[in-house]
Amino acid sequence: MPDTRITAAQVARRAGVSQPTVSRVFTPGARVSADKVKLVQDAARELGYRPNTLARSLNTGRSFTIGIVLAYLKNPFYPEALQKLSERLSERGYHVLVFFAANMAEEVDSVVEGLLAHQVDGIILASTSMSNQLTARLRDLNMPFVLFNRGQDDRTLPSVTAANYDGGRLAGQFLAAGGHSRIAHIAGWKKSVNGRDRQQGFVDGLAAHGLTPFAVIDSHYRRSMAITATLDLFSGAEVPDAIFVGNDHMAFAVLETLRCDLRLCVPRDVSVVGYDDVPMSAWKTYDLTTLRQPVNRMVEETVSMLLSMIEDGVTPKGRVEIESALVIRGSARVPEGWADGPI
Repeated sequence: MPDTRITAAQVARRAGVSQPTVSRVFTPGARVSADKVKLVQDAARELGYRPNTLARSLNTGRSFTIGIVLAYLKNPFYPEALQKLSERLSERGYHVLVFFAANMAEEVDSVVEGLLAHQVDGIILASTSMSNQLTARLRDLNMPFVLFNRGQDDRTLPSVTAANYDGGRLAGQFLAAGGHSRIAHIAGWKKSVNGRDRQQGFVDGLAAHGLTPFAVIDSHYRRSMAITATLDLFSGAEVPDAIFVGNDHMAFAVLETLRCDLRLCVPRDVSVVGYDDVPMSAWKTYDLTTLRQPVNRMVEETVSMLLSMIEDGVTPKGRVEIESALVIRGSARVPEGWADGPI
C-alpha cells in the first residue's frame, strides 16, 4: 500500500513558504512571524498534515516532553491546575508525562529519576517534599525544573506559589475584625513551607488585633484529620467562634462536621475561612469564604519560567509569589466596612 502521508514539503508549497519555515512553525520556541505561522497552520489543516515528532526529537536532541510530579489529586486544586498546565504546555508544542509520588522525599526522588530516564526536557514538581540532594542533582544535570505551589526554604530555587504569608495574615485580620476572639487554625503540614507561611501570616494577622490563636492543629492537608481536629476543638467547655482552615479540601470537611455532626450554624455559631477557592467553594452546599489561589497566573508564570530555561537558556528566577485575594461568601461573618479593604 503506498505511503500517502503528507510531507512538510507539500505544506510548504501550499503555504508558499520554505520547508525550514514549516519545521520552525512546529518547533516549540522557534521564532516565526505571525503571518507565516497562520499560513503554515492553515495549509497543514487543509492537507491533514501531522508533524513527525520522532524526527523532530532526533534533529533537535529534545523530547518536547515535560514531566509533572504530583502527590495526589484528592485536593480539587490539583486536577484543575494539572488540566491548565497540560493545556498551556500543549499550546506551546509540548507533551506531558504525569507521575505520582507520596509526600516523602525518598519516593519523590525515585519518581524524578524515572522522569530523567524518559529524557524529559523539564520538570514541574507539585509534590510537597523534595530533598536537598535531588535539588542539587537536578542543578548538576542542568535539568530545568520549577516548583509549582511548593515553597522551599531556599528562595533561590525556581518556584511559583501564592503569597501564602500575606493570605494567612489577611485571613487572621478578617476574622478578628469580624468580632471573633477565639479563632482556631486547622493548619496544613508543618513540613510544608506553604502551610507554615499561611500559619505565620495568620498568627501575625491576629496579633495586629491583640489576639493569639485559640488553637493550632496540624492536619497534614488531610480530610480525615481535619474532621478529627474539628471534633476535638468542640469537645471542651470553651470552643472556637471561628476557624481558619489551611486549604479548601479540609475546609469542606470542617463545614460538614460542624453542620451535620455538631449541629452548629455557620456562620452564626462559628465562622469558617478556607484557602484555594476551588470551584466547589462556590457551591451552595459550602458557600465558602476563602483565599483565592490565582491558578491561572500561577500556571502562566510556571510555564513561562520553565520554557524560558529550556528554549532560551535563561537563568531562572527564584521564588515568585502571586497575591491571593479574599473571596467573601456566606461561611464567615463579614466585618463592617470590610468592602473598603482590611481594617
